[in-house]
Amino acid sequence: MNDQPQEPVTEPEKGAEQAASASSPHRRRGVYLLPNLFTTGALFSGFYAIVAGMNGQFESAAIAIFVAMLLDGLDGRVARMTNTQSQFGAEYDSLSDMVSFGVAPALVAYNWALGDIGKLGFFAAFIYAAGGALRLARFNTQIGSVDKRYFIGLPSPAAAATVAGLVWVCSEYSVDVAGWEYPIALFVALAGVLMVSNTLYYSFKDVDFRGKVPFWILAVIVLCLGIISISTSVSLWALFLCYSLSGPLLWVWRRSRQRA
Repeated sequence: MNDQPQEPVTEPEKGAEQAASASSPHRRRGVYLLPNLFTTGALFSGFYAIVAGMNGQFESAAIAIFVAMLLDGLDGRVARMTNTQSQFGAEYDSLSDMVSFGVAPALVAYNWALGDIGKLGFFAAFIYAAGGALRLARFNTQIGSVDKRYFIGLPSPAAAATVAGLVWVCSEYSVDVAGWEYPIALFVALAGVLMVSNTLYYSFKDVDFRGKVPFWILAVIVLCLGIISISTSVSLWALFLCYSLSGPLLWVWRRSRQRA
């Protein structure tokens, strides 16, 4: 038995022990619920789109992809607003994006039209899915090292909306795509190629949504919402199709100015 007197624990030592205890891995386990709920909703919508496409419900599948895009746009903003960003959330969001915007549009397009032209349709769908995977991998490695005003390559949600929008419009208006399978395959493959291209797309990240704007901008937004309500499928598809074309058109315009 040790009869030596015990040295009293000083306040700084107590504080260090408490800090070490608070930073213990056992106390830091867990994930933030709110932003990951939105990510889970986006993942569910993407999975639903795949199943609906397999069952021939192509309009529902296309709408589900747009719902996934909406939820995907909210999860990051919710995390920043509530200060609940985490590495887990970032990785989970990337995996969800791969399902919702990489695999789902490719499989929906394949079951809708591309499967009728055999291996070429399979190849076009694979080009899109691979483009989505490469796009997400490159985006994750370039965070913080590129100009935030622009995306390098077509963002995967916009590419998914471009492909799903075509499926939605043709399904809603009962458009017979027989004989158009090869142009559709080219369209889907080009969407995949644009995702991995070096084409710049405006990101809208420098827009201050909390600041004041002229009144006419709000009036234009209301007008646009009214137009979208008239024919949602056509309006949304036209919107994202124009955005997909904006990158190559901007590249051509810049090249022409350099030569001038």
